[in-house]
Amino acid sequence: MRRRIRGRDSLLGFHRVTSNDLPPFPMRVNSRQTLLTAPSFLWMLVLFAWPALHLLVMSFRPPDATGGVGEGWTMEAWKVFAEPGYLDVLWRTIGVSVVTTLGCVLLAVPVAWRIHRASARWRSWMLLLVVLPFWTSFLVRVYAWRVLLQANGPLATLLKSIGCMSDDALLLYNPTAVIMVMIYTYLPMTVLPIYAAMEKFDPVLLDAAADLGARPWQAFVKVVLPGIRKGLIAAALLVGIPCLGSYVVPDMIGGIDAEMLGNKIGQRLFSDRHLPQAAALATALAMLAMPAVVVALKRKPEDAE
Repeated sequence: MRRRIRGRDSLLGFHRVTSNDLPPFPMRVNSRQTLLTAPSFLWMLVLFAWPALHLLVMSFRPPDATGGVGEGWTMEAWKVFAEPGYLDVLWRTIGVSVVTTLGCVLLAVPVAWRIHRASARWRSWMLLLVVLPFWTSFLVRVYAWRVLLQANGPLATLLKSIGCMSDDALLLYNPTAVIMVMIYTYLPMTVLPIYAAMEKFDPVLLDAAADLGARPWQAFVKVVLPGIRKGLIAAALLVGIPCLGSYVVPDMIGGIDAEMLGNKIGQRLFSDRHLPQAAALATALAMLAMPAVVVALKRKPEDAE
């Protein structure tokens, strides 16, 4: 690194700047950043890390007669996964979460692309329509779907009148209904991060792809989608992880035939008062979500820049 000395010493030309000439600014910045992030780190440590560790320890404890946690250590709570019914619930939880995530991403990509390509005037209105469901209570929206899908509801009545549905068929209480309502619930959360990634996408790349002979769909698949992969990953995490722990939608829409791990955890807490088993189920739920988070955070060096 070289610099020109102003004033009288400029006649001497250039001289090399040593590390002693530079102020210790980076060290001060690092210390300041540490102080700024300390409250957030303490918050995560107290309200996330410690409860998660407490759940893990509780899962190896026996229950007591009063519905609490007894003394000693045992693997009895983890043996619940050896039962066929719980394995079905586990696989159903994974399947519903994966299908919901894929459905949300597939629907959100064209919606976010259309918003991105719209004019500034219409873009604001379209974004307002995306976030409009958040203005209503989550329970109210799920209950509205329950009314819509019930046996004497408008949708079932319409399908029966045109012969697309038998009289004894039900739209509720099945995994398909749960997936449909969960896609509706989490779709706005999928559109927003994908749209944010598209806003940073350089449209000149599309023109370059067209000049090279790529068709519009080829340019979209080979240029746009790789360019917004961070938004796609963020959207998948925002949808997939909450889906794994979903409780309200399977309980109100799915019933017994569409129970997920979140419902089993609620039953162990409120009905059976088997706290170690509930802790084991909750720990297993966290372990299901952990691989996706690790893969998403393990970015390439060039992606982190």
